[in-house]
Amino acid sequence: MSDLDLSTAPATTSGARRLAIQALLWQAALPFALVLLLLGFAAVEPTVLTPGNLVNIVQQASYLALFAMAQTVVILTRGFDLALGPTVSMVSVGAALAMAGSVAGGHEPAAVLLIGLAAGFALGAACGLFNGLVVACLRVSPFVATLGSYNIAIGIATTLSAGRPVQGVPDLFSHLLYGASLFGVPAAVLITLIVGATLHFVLTRTVYGRELYIIGTNPRAATVAGLPVKRLLVATYVLCSTLAALGALMMTARTGSGEPNLGGSLSLQAIAAAVVGGTSLAGGRGGVGTAVVGALFVTILSNGMNLTRIDGYVQMVVLGAIVIIGVVLDRLRLERR
Repeated sequence: MSDLDLSTAPATTSGARRLAIQALLWQAALPFALVLLLLGFAAVEPTVLTPGNLVNIVQQASYLALFAMAQTVVILTRGFDLALGPTVSMVSVGAALAMAGSVAGGHEPAAVLLIGLAAGFALGAACGLFNGLVVACLRVSPFVATLGSYNIAIGIATTLSAGRPVQGVPDLFSHLLYGASLFGVPAAVLITLIVGATLHFVLTRTVYGRELYIIGTNPRAATVAGLPVKRLLVATYVLCSTLAALGALMMTARTGSGEPNLGGSLSLQAIAAAVVGGTSLAGGRGGVGTAVVGALFVTILSNGMNLTRIDGYVQMVVLGAIVIIGVVLDRLRLERR
């Protein structure tokens, strides 16, 4: 080893150790903030820490975690899906109409359930396919492409439902996707855990998952390396909307009707949860864990603000500020690296 090697080796080792410590501190910051947030709200409103409310937080976070996972897979490729919320509304209305029509047609409850699930997933996959083709093949920016499909999905949901809730969702559907439980674990939480574990395996243990990280880290290098970037992008947007469709079906089972306004501000909430959790809008970094932690943070914040009677419009301001703060923190992490 040369003199130069001897002189730089300790510095290199020290730098790597320092970076590892900084990364660990970044990872521990959000869980610590979750605890502080809970304690802060509990100091103002003690019911925040009651067992019933904590169970409610976990159940609410399970829905948002699913939508945050959906956003995460496209954010990994340097995109995002602004149409996620309207997709949820469209799937809710479409699935409810399909089930109501099947019930009127005299189908068996099991057949009605399958028809509703098939209709919901088909609508979600179609929306994702549209977004993916526009982004990958027509080379339209994800912002413009999904903003356009945002309005299309809202228009379809409102037209199909005439702007009113769609009744006729069978009890079997609501029971299986909302009312049921296994060993005391609610159906929504159980479904999210299964989906999260599966998606984590896909992202970390499959070729497809590794290719997503490569595309997000360096799209040009991915193309030069011969990766089928267009096909992967289309598949990713389909996966995103399919996960959103699953969440929409779960929320429809909870409300017991198809709601044209069910999506609400879910697009922003899902992006906020993913970004605050640590998923980078620059692409190539994030995963299921960041989505889940971010969803917990946003849910606790929303729950606490509701219990402390903070105005809903103020809550929207806070959520928007959280997105900006998350992006700034991500930029600081990139600069430090």
